[in-house]
Amino acid sequence: MGGRNLTMEGGVPNIEFVLPHWVYWSGLIIFPLIAMYLSRRAQPERGTRNKATAYFIWLVGGFFGFHRLYLKNKWGFLYWPIFAVILFASSMERETRIAYSDANGAISAIESSIARSERTVEKAKSAIEDAKSKLAALAADEQRAKDRLNRKIEKETSRLEKAEQKISELSAEKLQLEPAIEKARNDQEKWSNIAFIALLAIAIFMLIDLFLIPSMTKKAQQYLKKHPDAIVDRADMGDDHALVGKGINGAIDRLSLFTGEFVALWSVIAVFVYYYEVIVRYVFNSPTNWAHEGMFLMFGMQYLIAGAYAMLTESHVRVDIFYANFSARGKAITDLLTSIFFFIFAGTLIWTGWIFAADSIGQREVSFTEWGIQYWPVKITIVVGGILLFLQGISKLSKDIAIIISPERQAQNGS
Repeated sequence: MGGRNLTMEGGVPNIEFVLPHWVYWSGLIIFPLIAMYLSRRAQPERGTRNKATAYFIWLVGGFFGFHRLYLKNKWGFLYWPIFAVILFASSMERETRIAYSDANGAISAIESSIARSERTVEKAKSAIEDAKSKLAALAADEQRAKDRLNRKIEKETSRLEKAEQKISELSAEKLQLEPAIEKARNDQEKWSNIAFIALLAIAIFMLIDLFLIPSMTKKAQQYLKKHPDAIVDRADMGDDHALVGKGINGAIDRLSLFTGEFVALWSVIAVFVYYYEVIVRYVFNSPTNWAHEGMFLMFGMQYLIAGAYAMLTESHVRVDIFYANFSARGKAITDLLTSIFFFIFAGTLIWTGWIFAADSIGQREVSFTEWGIQYWPVKITIVVGGILLFLQGISKLSKDIAIIISPERQAQNGS
């Protein structure tokens, strides 16, 4: 499922793109692996600028001229007022579209009422003619029947006059609305064309910058030699690898570190997806469903898988008014006594998660939206997250027992 369809509504192209399911699932796996690999490579010297990053910023932030600002080129600010024109024109185009829709809906309602009144007129005329025909056929001494038919003629005549009056009023109202429809249509086309012209201007600037980036990069590097970037003070954060134990515990801890880093990088995916959503919603008037659904499913899976990492780094929220003042051995004893509740929770999570996942797989469950994304991988994540959390609990339990037995030795080893 998925694909791209580019249609034109007024002057601005209307993008109808649905993310294919295989791209979504493979992206959640491949992107973090690539990002983890790149993060472990040697970083360039602080203050430098390179073409690869400039092209990347051009791709994801070119509408705002961020690539030029990255390369110390103030002409990047030129993009902002043009983009503001796009946003304003698109907003006005949406308002005129609503006005056109409302006026068109009102005219449709009027036309339906006119059609019903015309049917009433036809029925009334037919009833009057029928009554007159019967009246003419009656004998002179059938006065009661004549009176009855005369009353019917009067009733249908009154009905006919009211229907004709209503048709006249509705027709006048329709004539008043037709100029409003024409104005709304013209305004919609005008604002759509303005947005398209501004969009075309940005597209031309971006195309030119695509070829100018190498020269701009050289100029930026020369500028930075004379005017280096200000050094940003960064707080030193502890290395999570210091929390890794030895032996089997170490293997579990490293697994928790890996999965925590892996799913943390999903947040970067959200930046790209929501950037795309903002552009297509406010520039192309083409809001999506899959962007929001894909992201809340992703964040749900992130929450589940990151539980083991949060436990390793002691990031889970807890009330530690008394616990914080305990010694290392006292904390270990407390953790050991309360671990039974943890393992009950983790075991229940695994068991119920497996039931949910098995049902979802058997039913080939998908979402109820037009995207129709598969739910079974999400529910399998409940099981995976539970298992990772359970394993990390075993590592924590083992460390607590070691501290209780020999707190001095554990303090020296740092684990």
